[in-house]
Amino acid sequence: MDSRVLHKIGYGVYIVTSKGSGGVNGQTANAVMQVTSQPPQIALGINKSNLTHDYIRESGEVAVSILAQDAPLNLIGRFGFKSGREVDKFDGANYRLCHNGCPVLLEHSVGYMEGKVGKEIDAGTHTVFIVEIVDSQSLREAEPMTYAYYHQVKRGTTPKTAPTYVEAKKPGKKEKFKCTVCGYIYDPELGDPERGVSPGTMFSDLPEDWVCPVCGAPKGEFNPVE
Repeated sequence: MDSRVLHKIGYGVYIVTSKGSGGVNGQTANAVMQVTSQPPQIALGINKSNLTHDYIRESGEVAVSILAQDAPLNLIGRFGFKSGREVDKFDGANYRLCHNGCPVLLEHSVGYMEGKVGKEIDAGTHTVFIVEIVDSQSLREAEPMTYAYYHQVKRGTTPKTAPTYVEAKKPGKKEKFKCTVCGYIYDPELGDPERGVSPGTMFSDLPEDWVCPVCGAPKGEFNPVE
């Protein structure tokens, strides 16, 4: 089976949040889709090992922030590669609580939805939650980020807990360096223009305080790609 074909399926990039006895939490997600219009319902695929999954099951409440193309990699990485059991993902974030008590991002979002879980479907490693939307709001006119844009333009990576994770083949050029935490590959031919590193900059020439644009890991967490 050629699993690369699965990358042809279109997705968006979202921050799915919920609340629980321990507070609030959220995660980056791409497995979000509308399933009905009357009533408006969406389906969410959430990994069972994630804290957000626990909170959704506990409260039955959900909010979804729709990310814009200008959302920085470190924002996506904070919600996608860090655990809410260890860090407060909303520390320093511009957000507010919806009517159902779940947080939504006010910056780098084009809008949000809040809803209540009506049904769960066991999908092995993941649970598919069917959520009825009870309120929604547009925040600004901007292009929503697609999963393809995140990978091809932002050059973002996918957590192993994501439903669309496929282990990437190693590129052949040794001058590329791979983050051991999230799998991001620094390519000197592309640089890191989002943070002022021009194409052609070798990994060894990056500033010592440079960190992974996705998960924030320091240079010491990168290894050369064979």
